[in-house]
Amino acid sequence: MSQIISITGLASISPLGNSSKTIWEKYLSPEHSFSKKKLDNQETWVAELDETSQKIVAELQHSDVKYKTLDKSVLYAMAASREAVAQAGWDKNSVFGINIGSSRGATELFENHYKEYLETGKAHTLASPTTTLGNISSWVGHDLQCTGPQISHSITCSTALHSLLNAVAWLRSGMADKFLVGGSEAPLTDFTIGQMRALKIYSHSEEAYPNQALNLDKKLNSMILGEGAAVACLELGKKDNALAFVEGVGYATEILEHNISISAEAICFQKSMKMALQNINPEEVDAIVMHAPGTKAGDLTEYKAIQKIFGEKLPLLTTNKWKIGHTFGASGILSVELAVLMLRHNQFVGVPFAKAQTQTKPIRKVLVNAVGFGGNAVSVLLSL
Repeated sequence: MSQIISITGLASISPLGNSSKTIWEKYLSPEHSFSKKKLDNQETWVAELDETSQKIVAELQHSDVKYKTLDKSVLYAMAASREAVAQAGWDKNSVFGINIGSSRGATELFENHYKEYLETGKAHTLASPTTTLGNISSWVGHDLQCTGPQISHSITCSTALHSLLNAVAWLRSGMADKFLVGGSEAPLTDFTIGQMRALKIYSHSEEAYPNQALNLDKKLNSMILGEGAAVACLELGKKDNALAFVEGVGYATEILEHNISISAEAICFQKSMKMALQNINPEEVDAIVMHAPGTKAGDLTEYKAIQKIFGEKLPLLTTNKWKIGHTFGASGILSVELAVLMLRHNQFVGVPFAKAQTQTKPIRKVLVNAVGFGGNAVSVLLSL
């Protein structure tokens, strides 16, 4: 399990844009990406794609008659994948696997088709084939003319990091040389927002920062949903064009007492982080991009798990949920993007309203965490 995996391409489409330069500039800005939209009959905080990204998706959808009926989750993945493989230098003769997952899949399209069925008593001809979860990787494979294995799955909010985890297994087993991995999510719909409100975890704050991720003293839950997709090109070995390296991976599953529960000290995160670190001294980890969705229990339990693993000498801690919201199945790979950007620029990006942290040494190793309902945690150690 010591074989290094290179990340040779990494692209996203999100509220921060679709170019690494723009995304980095926005990460350095203290402004968030939230706006109000009427969902579930209420004005609701959401993080939508920026205008440039929306235009890219619209052009993609109208570029092929077959793409007009695809869900946003599929289109987002296709847009990000095109850019990532171009970065990696993979052409149409390249053989690579694809594993792009989603927590909710074709959310908007499914809700629209079901609404039509309730109103008319009839289902649309394309209702089933356009709402299956396998749509995401299959259509990305079609768009890129990929001949390798194409896998889609849902492991809630840790979906994208499970995609990476699965690809590492394929690569290290010798069954593949290259894999495209990631997650895509378009959850800004009435029913999805309604579900989050029912859990009483959605933000209704009017503060300057309505998502208080990493504010460990917050009194109210403050999760906000965002949309987007991100994918990474993985190759076995240390490549000259690598943006960063996957040095370690870890995973664990919580023993649940409730459908959405997590233990007070996030045992699953303790186990996944410990596995990802393996023989590495925890003091070598310079920063952690936490899952930290902005809920009271979620943020605090992950922090306690980090304390258990790292003791008093904690790495620099950050998250991107305060800026772009929680993108469910895509969130882990968007956290990888932030980690890689910090590695490439040798600059820590903190949370503006959290306790100030000072970077005192170069950033060479970053740990990324993700966990979802069901307690499926994944940790990935990245290095430069």
